[in-house]
Order: sequence, then structure tokens, then C-alpha cells
Amino acid sequence: MTFARLLILAASATAIAGAAQAQSPYAGQQTRTIKALSDQQVGDLQAGRGMGMALPAELNGYPGPVHVLELADQLVLSEGQRAAIRGLFESMKSEAIPLGERLIAQEAVLDRLFADHAATAENIASATEEIGKTQATLRATHLKYHLSTLAALDPAQIRRYGELRGYAAGTPAHRHH
Repeated sequence: MTFARLLILAASATAIAGAAQAQSPYAGQQTRTIKALSDQQVGDLQAGRGMGMALPAELNGYPGPVHVLELADQLVLSEGQRAAIRGLFESMKSEAIPLGERLIAQEAVLDRLFADHAATAENIASATEEIGKTQATLRATHLKYHLSTLAALDPAQIRRYGELRGYAAGTPAHRHH
């Protein structure tokens, strides 16, 4: 076989492998314990992290407790504010972690329905309805703590938070304070 022919065969094999990869964006995910959740998502749910659930608040000038604590020095939080925000953060986690665990368990049930080839229109509807309720409650929990955090800050701290987070040089949230 000539070198040119080997080169063509190698290029063809690479193109075929690339096409197979492009046609299978979920390749590798079939080995997940719960197909709908990555290991990162499971870890985030177990730790009570927001996973972007509070973006409507965050990006509209309602700071979250985690990020406010991370920026406490730059925001010049008083000791009272720090304590209040820490309390909000701990309360948020105490609500979010059990909800995250519930969501993981519900996703596992849905996954099991399909893994066992026991999925029906009825049990899928029931399982996804429960998942949706838990997701809604979890999201509302995270959003609620953005509201509470906003109330603990003064307008200058809210503006500074937006600047430090890389948002517009001022936030509209001070109107809601």
C-alpha cells in the first residue's frame, strides 16, 4: 500500500470518527448513574449550590448570599451584615440540600423506569410532575435568598457588588431596596 493511500485511509477514519462524535452529543453519558444528571450536578445539588437557578435575581441586581460573603471585604460589610448574610447562607443551604437530595432521588426513579423498560405514559407523567415541583421549589428557595440578601445591603454595596461581579456599573436593584 502506498503512503498516499495510507494517508487517505487515515483521513477517512478520522472523518468517520468525527462524524460519529458529532452525531452522538450524549456519547459517554450512558454510563452515568442517573442519566439526566452529571456528577457535577449531583455534587452541586448535594451541596445546596444554585447552579444558575437564581440568574433572574443575580443578573437584575439581587445579590446572592454566597457571592456577597465571597466579596465581603470589598463590599465593606459590617460585622452585623456579615452575620446576617452568613445566617441567610446557612438557612438557604438547610432548605436547598434536602430539596437537592429529593431531586436526585426523583431523577433516579425516572431513570430506573427507563432502565428497567417499565416506563409508561402514566408513570413518566407522574415522575416528571414530581421532578418539576421539586425543581420549582428549589429554584424559588434560591431566588428567595437573593431577595433577603438584597434587603441586608445598602444601595452603594449593591452597586459595588454589580461592579465586582462584572455586571453593568450600576444595578437597578436599589430601586427595590
